[in-house]
Amino acid sequence: MSRRTKAVKRTVPPDPRYDSQTVSKFISSLMYQGKKSTAERIFYSAMDMIEERTGQPGVTVFKQAISNVKPALEVKSRRVGGASLQVPVEVRPERRTALAMRWVIDFARGRAEKTMQERLAAELILASKGEGNAIKKKEDTHKMAEANRAFAHYRW
Repeated sequence: MSRRTKAVKRTVPPDPRYDSQTVSKFISSLMYQGKKSTAERIFYSAMDMIEERTGQPGVTVFKQAISNVKPALEVKSRRVGGASLQVPVEVRPERRTALAMRWVIDFARGRAEKTMQERLAAELILASKGEGNAIKKKEDTHKMAEANRAFAHYRW
């Protein structure tokens, strides 16, 4: 990270099917080893499965799932007098969406279904309903921040 100047925020081009930057970022974080077309195929077929199972547009289920998983608070380690304290801090909006996407993808990869499309579709459907492992992760993060509220005055 440069000490001199702020890093330039690059604009993400929207995806071709839904014309959404959020979807484009999700596909990029789903991608392994530069295989973007594979990641796109996985995501779009998961969207088709979601539409089939729920009867709603896949993109609305996806956006609902991501907004449900977004954390408001997290804890950061801070050294105070030789002790490491977990200090609760608010999460910046860009980091909220990045964490939500990362959690959904990680927990989808850990599911038991046969293909990644099925795993991703199932995790997104559960997250849109307010269930699933990604939602549990968000709640655990919030609980940890709440438990360490006494150290909130060490915020920097």
